[in-house]
Amino acid sequence: MITAVDLFAGLGGFSEAAKIAGIKVVWAANHWPTAVEWHAANHPHAIHACQDLHQANWSTVPAHDLLLAAPCCQGHTKARGKGAGNPQHDASRSTAWAVVSAIEYHRPEVAIVENVPEFLNWSLYPAWSQAMHALGYQLAPHIVDCADLGVPQNRVRLFLVCTRSRAPLYLQLQQRQHVPASSFINFDSGRWSQIDKPGRAASTLIRVKNGRESFGERFIMPYYGSGSGLTGRDLNRPIGTITTRDRWAVVDGDRMRMIDADEVLRAMSFPEDTRRPASSRLTVHMAGNAVPPVAGSEIILAVKAAA
Repeated sequence: MITAVDLFAGLGGFSEAAKIAGIKVVWAANHWPTAVEWHAANHPHAIHACQDLHQANWSTVPAHDLLLAAPCCQGHTKARGKGAGNPQHDASRSTAWAVVSAIEYHRPEVAIVENVPEFLNWSLYPAWSQAMHALGYQLAPHIVDCADLGVPQNRVRLFLVCTRSRAPLYLQLQQRQHVPASSFINFDSGRWSQIDKPGRAASTLIRVKNGRESFGERFIMPYYGSGSGLTGRDLNRPIGTITTRDRWAVVDGDRMRMIDADEVLRAMSFPEDTRRPASSRLTVHMAGNAVPPVAGSEIILAVKAAA
C-alpha cells in the first residue's frame, strides 16, 4: 500500500483526502495540541507528533511514498500578510521550509503542497523552489477552484505537485459538476432569529433586501466581511470561501442564522462521521484552515493515475 505523511495536519483534510484515494497516512504532525487531538480522533492508526516542525527529528518519521503538506497560508494572503501589517507574517511563511527539511531526509517520490496562490509570489519562493530543485524535484503548480473538483464551495487554492522526475508533472484534472450550497444546509436545524429586530445592522438589512430581490426567500449571504458584497448568493451554486471565523448566514423568509459548524464541515467536504470539538467556534476555526478532502483526493488520484 502507498503510504503518506501529513505535515501541518490540522483537522485532517489532507489525511482524509489520502484515505479517499486509498493511501495510508502513517504519520501526522501539528504544533497545536488541540489539532493533534482531533486529528488522532479521526485517524487513530497514524502516529502523531505535536511539535514545531522546524525542530522535527525526521529520522523518527516512518518512510513514506507521499508527503502532504499545507504550510501556514495566512502570511501570504492579502488580507493577513505583510501588506496588511501582520507582524507575524514572516514566521508564518517560514513554515514552508519544514517541507524542504522533511524531503531532504526522506526523499519521497511525490510531495503535494497546498496553499493560497499568493505562495508563488512570496519573495523567497525562488529560493524555496531552488532548494526543492536541488533535492531532485520538479515543481508543477496547479491553481484550482475547489468547486471545480466537487467541493460545494468556491475556494481557489494552489496545489504544488513536486515529483522526482525529469519534467514537472502537470495533471489532467477533470472538472466536476458544481455542488450547490443547498446540499449541506439544513433548514430544520440551527438557532434562527428574526431579521427585523432592534439592533440589526443596516448593511445586513440591505443584503437581505437585495438577496430577496435576486434569489427569493431562501439564500445565503456574507454576514461578517464583504464576501459577495451587498447581494448574497443563490443556494443553487457553491458557497463562497469558508474561513476560520463565522462568515456566512442563511436566510429563510423572515428569519436568518449563521451556518453552523456541521454545515461548515460539509461545505468543506468532510464526511458526515467526522469527529469534532463540541465548540462550534473551534470547529469552524480548524475547518476553515483545512484542505477540502474531496479536492485533495482529486489531486492525489490524478497523481496516482499519471505516475
